[in-house]
Amino acid sequence: MNKIQRKKTRRIYIGKVPIGQGAPIAVQSMTKTDTRNIKATVRQIKQLEQAGCEIVRLAVPDMNAAKILGEIKKRIKIPIVADIHFNYRLAIEAIRQGVDGLRINPGNIGDNWKVKEVVSAAKDKKIPIRIGVNSGSLPKDLIDKYGHPSAEAMVEAAERHIEILEKQDFHDIKVSLKASDVLKTVEAYRLFSSKYDYPLHVGITETGPVPEGVVKSSIGIGLLLLEGIGDTIRVSLTDSPITEVRVAYEILRVTGLRQAGIEIISCPTCGRCEIDIKRMVKRVKKALKDIKEPLKIAVMGCSVNGPGEAKEADFGIAGGKKQGIVFVKGKIVKTVKEEELIETLLNYINSYKSSFTNF
Repeated sequence: MNKIQRKKTRRIYIGKVPIGQGAPIAVQSMTKTDTRNIKATVRQIKQLEQAGCEIVRLAVPDMNAAKILGEIKKRIKIPIVADIHFNYRLAIEAIRQGVDGLRINPGNIGDNWKVKEVVSAAKDKKIPIRIGVNSGSLPKDLIDKYGHPSAEAMVEAAERHIEILEKQDFHDIKVSLKASDVLKTVEAYRLFSSKYDYPLHVGITETGPVPEGVVKSSIGIGLLLLEGIGDTIRVSLTDSPITEVRVAYEILRVTGLRQAGIEIISCPTCGRCEIDIKRMVKRVKKALKDIKEPLKIAVMGCSVNGPGEAKEADFGIAGGKKQGIVFVKGKIVKTVKEEELIETLLNYINSYKSSFTNF
């Protein structure tokens, strides 16, 4: 795969996670618990950490939620971004509580002095601000100007917020421009990227459930990443945030930008298949779900493509009638009965675990 030439953007930090200027594209998600429920929120963040999430965003709907952010932060490892709308006091309190970033649009939190207070507090703590433009909440005058929530309208909305921050000499900025329409989102990011070097948080918003949301996110985020646009990503699904993280890593893997966890190559099955591939794949996936190291595994079910695919994987099987071949690093290591194929494959993988390196 040809190496993607990423757009060079400014470097900021969210906690200890470097963003922009060639840093690895970070995977982000958002909790779906009531932030005020500390126990449930911490539990979900720990699950996200286990899945590989590197930055987590929390909704801050009121002061009660803002005041417990510090307690949540004490119990987790990854950086927290406070998601705040309209109320500058919530942003000030979130900063006091030690959050690592803010998602707040300076143009919608009121008078200029309120914005100055937030920016001053963020500067003191070296906390970046993400400007998050959404096509569903653009200012009315921009809708009137462009006739609809176009990509140009989204970029102009972002420019207004950026101008407010830049006038206060604040430049630790990250930007997102999201719509539920894939092509509109892609157009907005392309336009913004051609004009600015601020790092970009990329995603398609309100994509819906699985599989629809996975398809929309993969196409939109994937297109942008292949063009070198994007410094952090979030897959937004009407589903578990753990699923969001797993899909995000799959997108990064397929685009060649990051390699992590297992990649299963398996045949869709056809009339030539004489073994239960679906059951085998499910068993392999479950057994290896916690592996974080990059690993390619082939589970194939016929003599046409099976041996070739299994040979190219780190580990693989090519099954036939009542038996199959086990491959390790391109070499045939064993021929076993059908019912022993998966157990043998997993045994070989487990024997190699000690040599895995972290991603």
